[in-house]
Amino acid sequence: MATDHEPTAQKRDRAATRAALLNAARVRFARFGYEGTTVRDVAQDARVDAALVFRYFGSKRALFEEACVDHEVLGQVMSGPLNELPAGMLESVVFQDWSQFAGEHPLVMLLRSPSHGPARERLEQQVDAAHIEELIKQVRGKDATLRAEMLVACLLGMGVMRSALHSTALTSATLDDVLPYFTGITKVLVEGDGLPTD
Repeated sequence: MATDHEPTAQKRDRAATRAALLNAARVRFARFGYEGTTVRDVAQDARVDAALVFRYFGSKRALFEEACVDHEVLGQVMSGPLNELPAGMLESVVFQDWSQFAGEHPLVMLLRSPSHGPARERLEQQVDAAHIEELIKQVRGKDATLRAEMLVACLLGMGVMRSALHSTALTSATLDDVLPYFTGITKVLVEGDGLPTD
């Protein structure tokens, strides 16, 4: 019977180790930047062997890219039920607690990195593939790609306004404060409510 449960236990251990490495990487990259962070530092903070960074991510660069955006969570949100889309997007992008990552939105961390060029190019490809394409499937009517990208831009803009620029109203607002307005924006851009017909 023990062998029946072993694969599940191993999967749990791998997932926990991977999550610990990502969390440690986000803190390190936010505080010290890409060049100031080593694989050994991240592994030490996560209390695992440095070889596991290469096993789970392949390279320091790949770890950095994944640390900037939680692709798994965003992918689930973008492909989920339409009625849960506004709250899910706000919670995962705008109202995340970035305090443990030096208070910065991960995308700001990415853009601040002196070596951000290649990482940003690959990140753009990943975001398009994993998230915007899923969102496009939800959009009804014409200009689906344009409307999906506008919605993502709105989300990222609010995230940066809160975490990096500390704008007065957005920083003090709660998810419940913003949700009714963002739900309206989502209905226009995703469902086409209020768009002119021709």
